[in-house]
Amino acid sequence: MFDRTFLTEAINRSTDNQLDRRRFLAAAGLTGVGVGAAALTGSTAAFAEEAAGGAIDDAAILNFALNLEYLEAEFYLHAVRGFGLRPGQTSGKGDRGPVFGGRRVPFVTKSIKQYADEIAADEEAHVDFLRVALDGSRVARPTIDLVDSFTAAAMAAGLIGPGQTFDPFESETNFLLGAFIFEDVGVTAYKGAAPLLASKVFLEAAAGLLAVEAYHAANIRTVMFANGLAAEARAISDARDSLDGPEDKDQGITRNGKANIVPTDQFGLAFSRTAGEVLNIVYLNPASVSSGGFFPDGVNGPINTSDDND
Repeated sequence: MFDRTFLTEAINRSTDNQLDRRRFLAAAGLTGVGVGAAALTGSTAAFAEEAAGGAIDDAAILNFALNLEYLEAEFYLHAVRGFGLRPGQTSGKGDRGPVFGGRRVPFVTKSIKQYADEIAADEEAHVDFLRVALDGSRVARPTIDLVDSFTAAAMAAGLIGPGQTFDPFESETNFLLGAFIFEDVGVTAYKGAAPLLASKVFLEAAAGLLAVEAYHAANIRTVMFANGLAAEARAISDARDSLDGPEDKDQGITRNGKANIVPTDQFGLAFSRTAGEVLNIVYLNPASVSSGGFFPDGVNGPINTSDDND
């Protein structure tokens, strides 16, 4: 059972008038008696529980997002220019770690290279924006692994077998598969966190970040569909779903033999993931842990532990 008062207050902060609040509460299934997990499928439960206890504030939520933006920026920047963020873009609270792996991708398709360039620039801008918004409370870039993590993810998806390795920087196709691992996760993470931001300014910013991540995800999914990577996308999607709990919050790029560029629920809405579920995926572990996968030393900030979905 989730705290009804906290959820109602969170919704009140995100709507402008009483009519909007009533409509939102009705749509979310919060107007009846007894709000349970079934009525809040896709909600921000992990954030809600911690915030209700006073442990989570706007800075904690934005710093959690900054950790994810560090990861995406390092991946895309290495892919397009051969090196990542500069030292002045990675300092802050917590331990600043190195980035293992990453190199320029030998792109062969001009349009895909241009897409990658644009996404890399956006992700770097996201890092800079969040660092400025957080000012003295921003966290440092944690240790990021772009080598063993991808091999583990590819093996979990069944794309490679025991003893094989997967390098997302080796080819254009591998790059698309590596990018697919991140993009949908970013969309669901921002959607899950946005309603719990107290500041309307930060809420608007989070909406802007969510929109850009959704554009990126649709771009990668479209290119993968055009390049016949539906089977690989389904394998990665299933692997993500196996990590973040029993609910089906992931979809491949085809459904019933047709294109599925925009993954949505039955109401045509994007899926939400809690912080813990996001960490299950980037830590590559369905258990409750505080490090692993792409973040071998964990993420910086108070939101740092995945859910227990074993």
